[in-house]
Amino acid sequence: MLSNRQPGTVLVNRTFTVPLDHARPDGEQIEIFGREVVAAGAARQPGGAASQPWLVYLQGGPGFGSPRPVGRESWLDRALRDFRVLLLDQRGTGRSTPATRQTLARFPGARAQAEYLAHFRADSIVADAELIRPQVTGGAPWAVLGQSFGGFCTVTYLSKSPGGLSEAFITGGLPGLTSQADDVYRLTYRKTAAKCAEHYQRYPQDIDVARSLARLLISRAGAGTPALLPDGSQLTVERFQTLGQVLGSSSGSHRLHYLLEDAFAGDELSDAFLHQTGSLLSYASAPLYAVVHEACYAQGAATRWSAQRIRDEFPAFDARAALDSGAPLLFTGEMVYPWAFSCDPVLVPLAEAAEILARRDDWPALYDAGQLGRNEVPAAAAVYFNDMYVPTELSMPTAAAIRGLKPWVTSEFEHDGLRAGDVLDRLMALARGDADR
Repeated sequence: MLSNRQPGTVLVNRTFTVPLDHARPDGEQIEIFGREVVAAGAARQPGGAASQPWLVYLQGGPGFGSPRPVGRESWLDRALRDFRVLLLDQRGTGRSTPATRQTLARFPGARAQAEYLAHFRADSIVADAELIRPQVTGGAPWAVLGQSFGGFCTVTYLSKSPGGLSEAFITGGLPGLTSQADDVYRLTYRKTAAKCAEHYQRYPQDIDVARSLARLLISRAGAGTPALLPDGSQLTVERFQTLGQVLGSSSGSHRLHYLLEDAFAGDELSDAFLHQTGSLLSYASAPLYAVVHEACYAQGAATRWSAQRIRDEFPAFDARAALDSGAPLLFTGEMVYPWAFSCDPVLVPLAEAAEILARRDDWPALYDAGQLGRNEVPAAAAVYFNDMYVPTELSMPTAAAIRGLKPWVTSEFEHDGLRAGDVLDRLMALARGDADR
């Protein structure tokens, strides 16, 4: 195993082999990558860090690899005081066997691609972790830290394999146990509209800029000369609206403002704006996110492009109607629309597979309410009151349904609150009975 040193840490690269389909352990195998992180001081002690317990980190997404750390930055500093940490690249992400247009091209057709991709949800990720755990810990249970979608995975872990866990820490990731995608989007569209209102209150000059941009994009599309991003794909007004995905992070409103501030070069869109927008809107770094995003909510029913369908219930997000009425343009949030698969070059080859997944109606349950009601794993969760991505209205009933879980509801942080080191510290203290809520 290759090891490297960084300021304050020792990193060890590890690779594990797991079955694609855990119901067919002798079938196709894929690789899972994990990066072991140990405090340099612990590594130098007699016996090394072997006496420390393990914590496995599950990243948000779905479809994003684990953080690439530099030293003991952010929450990792607090974690390394108590644990050896395994940063797990969930299946299909990072250095694990990738799921991209290049690797999926080996399949004979879209249906085979879709069958493959159906194995990239929380239940498979948890099964991977349980195969990997004995190889890492020698069989001992480990703690888990789940951020956002990683929190969804943690609730699945508590449902299906609680014996593998010693502690569970969840940040911005308590899902509705029985909610479907439609329920999620009916709440998140409202929350996104509220975030837009907050943004325009903070930066009122952005109202006119966003409307001017929308008007230009619609005009150019109508004239047959659409605005193009650096990858050659078209920037439609609906695609422009998806920049609102950043509004749920602590600095997102400021980032959006600075992007809009430099949007124009005379009467045209500036190169800087197009470059930055292209980077934000491309799924090149996480195509799996677009393909299985709605599927991560599905239990026993098809999603049928929920975000697109539910959007029709919220006419305020109609850009053309907003321009006609003089209303501010509303940005959208963490929604994946079917048209993304016709405009983003990295998604176009996966369009048919995504359509098949959207119509799949036999998704198995991800959570076991009975087991969660019997939970004995010490657990704590940060619930961000203003979370734009994971609605509090769904998180709080789940917090109450998990026996012994201690929720910390706060308005101090946005969805990315884990980057503030004291969030993990607070959760560890809560789970261990060392702090009040």
